[in-house]
Amino acid sequence: MAPFDMHPLDPLSAEEMKQASGLILAAFEKRYPHARSPIFNVVTLEEPLKSELLAFDAGKGPIPARKCFAILQPPRSLYQGEEVYAIVEVILNLDTGEVEEWQQVPAVQPLITPEDCFEAEEICKADAKVCEMLASRYGIHDVQSDVACDPWSVHEHGKLSGRLVQLFLYKRLSPNDNQYAHPIDMVPVLDLDRACVVHIDVTEIPQRVNEVPNNYHHALVEGGLRADPPKPLNVVQPEGPSFTVVGNKVSWQKWSFRVGFNFREGLVLHQVGYQDLGRLRPVLFRASMVEMAVPYAEPRAPYHRKCAFDVSDYGLGNCTTSLSLGCDCLGAIKYFDAVLNDRKGHPVVVHKAVCMHEEDVGLLWKHVDYRTGHSESRRARRLVISFLTTVVNYEYLNYWYLYQDGSMEFDIKLTGQLSTNALSPGEEIPAYGTLVDPGVNAQHHQHMFCVRLDMAVDDPEGGKHLEVVEQEVVAAPPHPTLNPCGNGFVVRETVLENEEMGQRVASAATARAWIVRNPRVQNRLGQPVGYKIVVPENPLLLASPTSLVARKGAFASKNMWVTPYARQERWPAGEYPTQSEGGQGLPQWVRQKRSVRDADVVVWPAYGLTHVVRTEDFGTMPVETISLKLKPVSFFDRNPAQDLPPEKNGASIETGGAGEGGRGCCGDQPPSPPN
Repeated sequence: MAPFDMHPLDPLSAEEMKQASGLILAAFEKRYPHARSPIFNVVTLEEPLKSELLAFDAGKGPIPARKCFAILQPPRSLYQGEEVYAIVEVILNLDTGEVEEWQQVPAVQPLITPEDCFEAEEICKADAKVCEMLASRYGIHDVQSDVACDPWSVHEHGKLSGRLVQLFLYKRLSPNDNQYAHPIDMVPVLDLDRACVVHIDVTEIPQRVNEVPNNYHHALVEGGLRADPPKPLNVVQPEGPSFTVVGNKVSWQKWSFRVGFNFREGLVLHQVGYQDLGRLRPVLFRASMVEMAVPYAEPRAPYHRKCAFDVSDYGLGNCTTSLSLGCDCLGAIKYFDAVLNDRKGHPVVVHKAVCMHEEDVGLLWKHVDYRTGHSESRRARRLVISFLTTVVNYEYLNYWYLYQDGSMEFDIKLTGQLSTNALSPGEEIPAYGTLVDPGVNAQHHQHMFCVRLDMAVDDPEGGKHLEVVEQEVVAAPPHPTLNPCGNGFVVRETVLENEEMGQRVASAATARAWIVRNPRVQNRLGQPVGYKIVVPENPLLLASPTSLVARKGAFASKNMWVTPYARQERWPAGEYPTQSEGGQGLPQWVRQKRSVRDADVVVWPAYGLTHVVRTEDFGTMPVETISLKLKPVSFFDRNPAQDLPPEKNGASIETGGAGEGGRGCCGDQPPSPPN
């Protein structure tokens, strides 16, 4: 039974997870009394139906039942030698303790868990053939200490069977050494189900392993640390932050939302709204990142299968790491813990998984009346809700920003380590990457992201009657009377009628963007209220349409997809992309060509970053940022931040003797200008 003060969208507590896994295990043992215990791949909240949540929040319905969703990996012996391996999906009602659904799903592979990754490295290092080859080819005898094995999912047509993991090997010169400077040209592939290596890719002639260190550990940086470190820059809020938190509900500067978290998406924002016109006006019902494909450019084996679907292959939530006060987050910080599960279904608490704080981001607006010298300015402050994932070598820093002018932003900041490999035989300059150390190739690659936005633009019923409009700016044609000087340009809008029309590509040439509108609500000027979605213009997926990567990552072939809401349509590359043949998810759904006008609209911005590697990206990669923006369009009657009171920061000081200036500040009335 859930505590009375929990909201239906709050993630499972550790106590609930213990209860759920115990009940599910008992149900499994009852069905299969002679079987070994299953592996709990996933234990998470089964979110209530949208209709139930809306009724409950409106005071028109009961509190939805608290439910758990789990994925079990049963022993193969249950299926009496069948070749098709099935997982079991379970939905458990925590309020009643009853199993409501128990469904076998054949021919799929669930995500690779953190425990799978550690086990894969152990299996690889214990394999006699791997150890013999490391010794004979590279002179490495202490495999446990001197080798690191990066586990990657396998994206290749079914040449091998089983629950596959490929491992990229690296030599470590010392415990704190950056192993990515020392790639080994040998790639074992193992089957987690059988706990053994099933294949080893290797070059005929071993390539020399680079022995030159390239370290980022502070004690090992070449040449030592700089002698003039920056002086302290403190973020101080003597009266505390401006947000309030009750459970998982947050209120800040007219914004309101709920913080959610799960194994796959990581951070989820629920029920995002803005207080205006005497009421809370919905903006988003639910928002999260739902898929990421990272294909590499090298076409030669074995690196042709080097790709990761990080959301579905590993789970962003599963890869979340604790944040550190004063290092990862500055200022007055509110942290949220995350509760995940291990193989036995036991809770694993990640402390400080989500960070929330405020940041100053320069001027919000300013104007000086040049006639009187009167100056009005307001500084911009934003609320930051963030979490960090370490997916083997890369770090993905995920930031949701809320601004005082009603706009939102989702930033992904990439850092960490390049995934390196040895040069191909006979190669001195990489054809598909950049030489970052002697004999070390960092292949070019793409990071393709997909965000799911369940829009609710000023509709308390969760956005039932919305439409999506494509907006472009185009030059007006020359005309002797309408455009005689040729300087005119106009805004052109097209309503997207159905899912077929709703597959769009960004264009910088026309400033193409998409506005989600609620035509049933108008501002004081009679304009329909809306929110514009601005997607960064970068290359779409560069892999050939005939490739497996393109079939699995078809979401990355467009910058915008529009679908009507359907509860079961959550994952743009399908429920289980790991080792699949593709074609699932968005490309499958949109073939229905359903109407998206006057509908409960879900939009799927898809965009990416094409990483042409620089030498400066190694031995650690400086942060690279890509941003998705949401801006109100006619949602407000005027600038909603116009009512911010003037404020002058008294802790700011002047240095360097710049002289006089700054007549009038933050709403002060300065002296009249001279005649």
